[in-house]
Amino acid sequence: MRAARLIRLVLLLQSRPSMTGAELARELEVSERTVTRDVAALSEAGVPVYADRGRAGGYRLVGGYRTRLTGLGRTEAEALFLSGVPAALRGMGLADAASAARLKVSAALLPELRDASHTAAQRFHLDAPGWWQEPETPELLPAIADAVWDDRRITARYRRRDTEVERELEPYGLVLKAGVWYLAARAEGDFRVYRADRFTSVEPSAAPGPHGRFERLAEFDLPAFWEERAAQFARSLLREEVVLRLTEEGVRRLPHVTDRTAVQEAVAAAGAAGGPDGQGRITVTLPVESLEVAYGQLLALGPEAEVLSPPDLRERFAAAATRAADLYR
Repeated sequence: MRAARLIRLVLLLQSRPSMTGAELARELEVSERTVTRDVAALSEAGVPVYADRGRAGGYRLVGGYRTRLTGLGRTEAEALFLSGVPAALRGMGLADAASAARLKVSAALLPELRDASHTAAQRFHLDAPGWWQEPETPELLPAIADAVWDDRRITARYRRRDTEVERELEPYGLVLKAGVWYLAARAEGDFRVYRADRFTSVEPSAAPGPHGRFERLAEFDLPAFWEERAAQFARSLLREEVVLRLTEEGVRRLPHVTDRTAVQEAVAAAGAAGGPDGQGRITVTLPVESLEVAYGQLLALGPEAEVLSPPDLRERFAAAATRAADLYR
């Protein structure tokens, strides 16, 4: 455990001119006292780590010290090359930079590991867009990506329904979800999510600050932020409720046609309320986006689901069942 942390510490210092003890402690998830002990251990082992004293001090490597990536095993090397998603990198305008980085990493690996990029690419490929849709790269995505990488404020115009609005944004991160790019940005002190294909213009901001850049909040975590907002968005769509009587097969298939979390909660509530009836069916109250959407989703279950309410939706299913019976009579 400590050996891995020491290697990380050296690589962190190798990648930056210098780092404070607090910065290293945050990256390594240890205390500053542990960082001090680790630096002392590296110095004793011959790694030239120099400590700058004072309020603005920190740690840095001296003498052009570099370490080679000879500690990587084959599985680690192959996993490293899986981190690049070619289509996404091309969309952000980073394909050339990623290619150069892969070449540099390959050159630093042991000879027997230099085929890792090829073996990984032949065993795993990420195709992000969903079926039956052509992937589209938003025209302004490279400009947005540049601002994200550079921590640069932008002035952006954004389509909202039938109008356009202008916003001063601090772009924190990009997310590719089912073929659609989203920007997580801070506006007027709050974090919000914007679809990248709805931006009509993106310009470096004239807002105050050194070279138009902003100071990132250290506590912001993009994956955690996206997970929370995605869950909130999914649940915000569920504005109606339907009551269903489901067979065992219906319970199994229901998560494949509508919101999985809503189904799990509805089934759990039904179990707590008494479980299956004499015919082996359970009655669930299910949140849905709308009755129109629910109609299309629940038709896929056929006779495995009976709509009990609302009455209008039940009548619509009864009419559909009658038409189907007439067709197959």
